[in-house]
Amino acid sequence: MKVEYLGPGRVSDFVAYCKKHKVDLDDSFLYDDQLANFQPNEDNPTYIITNQVGDIIASASLIINDYHRRGRKARFRIFHSEEDNIESYNLLMQEMIKQTTGLDEVFLFVPFANEKLAKFMEQLKFTAERYTFLLIRGDEVVPDFIVPEGYEIRPYRFGVDEEAWCTVRNAGFANLKGSETPHTLDMVAKMMANNDHIEGASLILYHKDRPVGVIRGVVDDYEDEPIMNIGPIAIMPEYQGKGLGRILLRYLLHFAKQISYDRTILCVNAENERAKALYIQEGFKQVEGVTCYTFQL
Repeated sequence: MKVEYLGPGRVSDFVAYCKKHKVDLDDSFLYDDQLANFQPNEDNPTYIITNQVGDIIASASLIINDYHRRGRKARFRIFHSEEDNIESYNLLMQEMIKQTTGLDEVFLFVPFANEKLAKFMEQLKFTAERYTFLLIRGDEVVPDFIVPEGYEIRPYRFGVDEEAWCTVRNAGFANLKGSETPHTLDMVAKMMANNDHIEGASLILYHKDRPVGVIRGVVDDYEDEPIMNIGPIAIMPEYQGKGLGRILLRYLLHFAKQISYDRTILCVNAENERAKALYIQEGFKQVEGVTCYTFQL
């Protein structure tokens, strides 16, 4: 086996490897459009292991953008080996650690069903930090709702509402594991300009002109069928417990049906029991789960 930094001449082979194995992995950053213009660089350090005939048999790639640097942690895009032993993972980790100067940890999500990869994570001294569940809602009727007096739901306005969005999102997620790092105005603007953006599906809840809640739906697919992915859903801490998250959720579910999305999907941390209970009450059903494994550098 030979481990090497991914060169420009092998990017297409790396992309093909990712597509081949994404069904067994957390594919959050392995979609075709995300890999279409992929290039290894300081934000995307990537290593491959090849066999005697030069075929890729293992690969690791980190995401170390500005958001991750501010949070001092990097996320694996892919960490996978076709070899059923720990050797490939050890070789990849030795190289990846060299790319993590200034960071405190690296992490990745492993589906519950991938017991083999979970076993290797434990052997590599990764720690199971938290669990996240994937929930799907089918074509059930969406209950009605009433926006309380003094409140108003408005669509996000590009170039105007970035600060309002950041204020709510950052306050609402300040203590949520994995989301503690604040978003910036620039991050929000780029997010809203992504190809997955749905006009009218990014919403801000106001109370007497004060932004107090946000919710967003984006283009996604699940099992090769179109679906609206919902997230984030955030409410200012002092406004939580008033049923406002439920109102925002129902508003967006009605909107999804209006634009022909029969199914919606979202993720929730296991420790966020109140949010998960809300989603179950609103017709979502758990279909998958993943473990977030972290490695302290």
